[in-house]
Amino acid sequence: MKIKKLGLAEYAPVFQAMKDFNANRHADTEDELWVVQHPSVFTQGMAGKAEHLLRQSDIPVVQIDRGGQITYHGPGQLVVYTLIDFKRRKQSVRAIVSALENAIIRTLADYGIAAAADPQRPGVYVNGRKIASLGLRIKNGSVYHGLALNINMDLSPFQMINPCGYAGMEMVQMADLLDDVPAFDEVADKLSDYLQQELSS
Repeated sequence: MKIKKLGLAEYAPVFQAMKDFNANRHADTEDELWVVQHPSVFTQGMAGKAEHLLRQSDIPVVQIDRGGQITYHGPGQLVVYTLIDFKRRKQSVRAIVSALENAIIRTLADYGIAAAADPQRPGVYVNGRKIASLGLRIKNGSVYHGLALNINMDLSPFQMINPCGYAGMEMVQMADLLDDVPAFDEVADKLSDYLQQELSS
């Protein structure tokens, strides 16, 4: 599985690149993980309802083709796009979602943070507060989009939305739970390793 580090990159070009990669891949195309941070942006899923954007701001809202409702991306949040051949792996959607959640949980455990998945709603939570979000699209037998883990960011834009469609959903980040916040690249490398392990099992 190839890992590409995109740095800080605008959302729209990366979104288009994901769609292009998925459209042009073939049976032998290697799966890829894209590691990135985005400038401030709200993304609205295909079934997204306008009322979950609680107030307008200068943060752009981009309509995209993953499942789920509105969420926020910004600097200090680790985003990993999982470009996976779904048919070749012969895994269920639930198994892929669980692999992503487990990789996040294992990463957080390395820093002493006890996190858990919730069978009722995708994502990873610490004492009921959401620390990581998931959103996927399956098209042409392959998966794209992925996950977002809050490391050390401005969480206030989440107050402008119902995160993932849940009114009152409280968000949290690693920086709120640790005295010493690890470097972004360190967390990214650790999570990438666990993703490769979980997706290969």
